[in-house]
Amino acid sequence: MHDEPTLAEQDNMIDGSILSTMIDAHEPRLWSRDELERMHGRDVTDSLNRLYGSGLIHRLKGFVWPTRAALMSNEIAL
Repeated sequence: MHDEPTLAEQDNMIDGSILSTMIDAHEPRLWSRDELERMHGRDVTDSLNRLYGSGLIHRLKGFVWPTRAALMSNEIAL
């Protein structure tokens, strides 16, 4: 039996961690890709592409921020 997560599960964990970073900030703000990479110690390009494709973040000129839907979903889950 494998107890290790699949690649898809690993991607989901990374994506969730990055989105949580953006949502859990005390004030909504713009995040640079570089800033997120420093915080997470990895290339976040694929994660940001998946989050954007899912409608959970906005992107503009190298900056990202959570959508209202992502913020609201986080509030509902609490």
